[in-house]
Amino acid sequence: MHALARLLLAGSINNIQVSWVKLNRKLSQLCLHAGANDYGGTLMEENISREAGATAGQYTSPEDFQSLILEMVRIPAERNTTYSRIHIKRPLTEFTEEQAREAEFA
Repeated sequence: MHALARLLLAGSINNIQVSWVKLNRKLSQLCLHAGANDYGGTLMEENISREAGATAGQYTSPEDFQSLILEMVRIPAERNTTYSRIHIKRPLTEFTEEQAREAEFA
């Protein structure tokens, strides 16, 4: 679904978020390989997914998010609601110039 949405919505909607709260951490990593490009974030007092039966949790530390993203050979970055990068979470010196310019950010 994420891959198809990325193809069909390209140009209109360029960022597809995966909900690790609904899917769990490992399945959401797979979705990032299949078209999603936003890993979502930590929710405070999330009730809707939990009441619907989701068991993935509601809190993941920033360090855990970074580790999950780095496992997929992506560059963790904070963004605002309009998808402008606020802060890259790793020093750019850890990446080649081409990787930093062309990288998939999550």
